[in-house]
Amino acid sequence: MSVALVGAGPGDPELITVGGLARVRAADVLVYDRLVGPELVAEAPERALRVARDTLSQGEANRLLVEHGRRSFVVRLKGGDPFLFGRGGEEALALAGAGVPFEVIPGVSSLTAVPAAAGIPVTHRGAASAVTAFAAHDVEALDAEALARAPGTLVAFMGLAGLARLAERLIAAGLPAGMPAAVVACGTTARQEVVAAPLGAIAPAAVGLPTPALVVIGDVVAVADELARAGSAAA
Repeated sequence: MSVALVGAGPGDPELITVGGLARVRAADVLVYDRLVGPELVAEAPERALRVARDTLSQGEANRLLVEHGRRSFVVRLKGGDPFLFGRGGEEALALAGAGVPFEVIPGVSSLTAVPAAAGIPVTHRGAASAVTAFAAHDVEALDAEALARAPGTLVAFMGLAGLARLAERLIAAGLPAGMPAAVVACGTTARQEVVAAPLGAIAPAAVGLPTPALVVIGDVVAVADELARAGSAAA
């Protein structure tokens, strides 16, 4: 049999791809992430075995996919896209090493979808022609100088817990404290919350926001205000 590594999208269950939903509906075994909406888990056949990934280490998840993938059609349903901070590459390597056939069904990534849901285009003519995405769960390990020099927009995944230190390090490395920044929590879902403030003030402004959250830093954040004003004027 085989395994499909499927991107579920950024949160809104309607943002899974047609191909991804077809695999979920055909699954014998569904291994799903915590951030995958229950509506998508419910799309698996009633007979399907459902396994929550949260209870497993990465090694255990790899072994589970190999074990079931040898005799069943397994869908590994991951938030966002499997190959963007989703450890899809690790799981694909484990399957390939074990000789288990697999396919990758890309998903709509939080990198672009979550800012877009908040009215923030990560690229915009005259504001940003490049995007740098990075994981910020270990702020001290980041190359703050390189990030501060990067052109365009910065998008930090897993950055809410260490946001104060992240902002501090980026400012020390040369980014202006007045650089526009935003935190989008639970993006694309009914629970979405957005906070915008200058980089030097974004951490206190974002206190109390839930996870998952994406941090967007750059001039494009100000475009959201322009869009909101234009929308209000049109209404």
